[in-house]
Amino acid sequence: MKKILIVEDEESLAEFIELELEHEGYEVLTAYDGRTGLEIALEKDIDVILLDLMLPGLNGLEVCRRLKSNKETPIIMLTARDSVMDRVMGLDSGADDYLPKPFAIEELLARIRVVLRREEKKSMDPSMNLTFKDLELDLYSRTLTKDGNNIELTKKEYELLLMFMKNINRVLTRELLLDEIWGYDSIVETNVVDVYVRHLRNKIDKHEKESYIQTLRGTGYVMRE
Repeated sequence: MKKILIVEDEESLAEFIELELEHEGYEVLTAYDGRTGLEIALEKDIDVILLDLMLPGLNGLEVCRRLKSNKETPIIMLTARDSVMDRVMGLDSGADDYLPKPFAIEELLARIRVVLRREEKKSMDPSMNLTFKDLELDLYSRTLTKDGNNIELTKKEYELLLMFMKNINRVLTRELLLDEIWGYDSIVETNVVDVYVRHLRNKIDKHEKESYIQTLRGTGYVMRE
């Protein structure tokens, strides 16, 4: 049975989500503040965390950052704040998806299923390294090195680079990247893909004459040999 942790200070909403999840066959734990939620997430094996952004004690961004520095538990962030920068901040802190309030419970359930399927696919990937020029991506430790030097990536930056390095010479559209990394029917807009490509370039393109990731105007991106 998959275990889901709800970290939400609005008790009526938390109880409603809990009932719906239990009806779907999930085991559910609930916390009403950030510190308690973080403690539970660190102590127990959780399959998915539903994390509110505005929480007493520790806010959702801080909970997400602290948790992701220790574990890779998938996080779906729930928040009434819905600007592009709010979404980017949430995803940069390590969240796997972002759902604005108010939301339909059917959509939340679908997002959970997508995240769980994505995690199952990752667990089936063989341990191996991918290389492109002087970049080496270790799929087991999820780390990147360039000429032997470590480059720290956020979760989404890693997943984005992994997509490019698995598809050398293939043009990847923004829509495809959005679906593969943020999930089908994600509310994240395609310009968020551009933001993450820019972040990734800033880390891997230092001292390079041209970017590893080339832009095809109006289409998407490609890594070419």
